[in-house]
Amino acid sequence: MKRMHIHLSVENIAKSVAFYTKLFGAEPTVVKDDYAKWMLDDPRVNFAMSSHEGAKRGIEHVGIQAKDSDELAEVYGRIADAGGAIFNEGSTTCCYARSEKNWTADPDGLAWEAFLTHGDVADYGNRVDLDQLASNNATAGACCTPTIPEGVSPESSPEKAKDEACCG
Repeated sequence: MKRMHIHLSVENIAKSVAFYTKLFGAEPTVVKDDYAKWMLDDPRVNFAMSSHEGAKRGIEHVGIQAKDSDELAEVYGRIADAGGAIFNEGSTTCCYARSEKNWTADPDGLAWEAFLTHGDVADYGNRVDLDQLASNNATAGACCTPTIPEGVSPESSPEKAKDEACCG
């Protein structure tokens, strides 16, 4: 079963963890100096937050977390059917996890991530530019959304788009 993903950018992780722990009635499953995550079953959501200097506060991006490769392929198909620009980031490390992911944006510019997590890692990982597939609350250098370089269409030149994006 797929899980909704919401990622916030916050000013103070400790204060936010205290607030959301009480709101959700559950401790986070991951807590770092710059990151926290709850894997809730009611409601079924991967709720994460990070704190990085210069980041705008609020919803950074939303997404759908797949439980396996078949679900990820299904979500990728839905993203393609939705008709927005697609950036296939592929295998990457972000938010203390190894994942396979791609990105799109809704008509108002809200960044959407589709991903399958393969396991935890010790480092935060890639923090890439949100400028082109970003909500107004995202900031350059924030986790995890890639930039599609100006003048490069990911559909017509996926390798160039991947090569030019800061996440490599």
